[in-house]
Amino acid sequence: MAMDAETIKTLIQDAIPDAQVRIEDLRGDGDHYAAYITAESFKDKTRVQQHQMVYAALEGRMGNELHALAIQTSAPKE
Repeated sequence: MAMDAETIKTLIQDAIPDAQVRIEDLRGDGDHYAAYITAESFKDKTRVQQHQMVYAALEGRMGNELHALAIQTSAPKE
């Protein structure tokens, strides 16, 4: 069963409350998404650490209900 964009957004925002999240359905099939996430809590973290935070927010759904997710993370510009 595929996940919808709103569920992905909610999971990320619940785990990273300061996150600004935008989800795009890349193919219109509900299976391939891109997530653009900006959060102050990403500041001073490596890109790998930022992505680990996002994967943790998805609570093991990546590779199961969520087939493909391209992730772009950043801290807000000063």
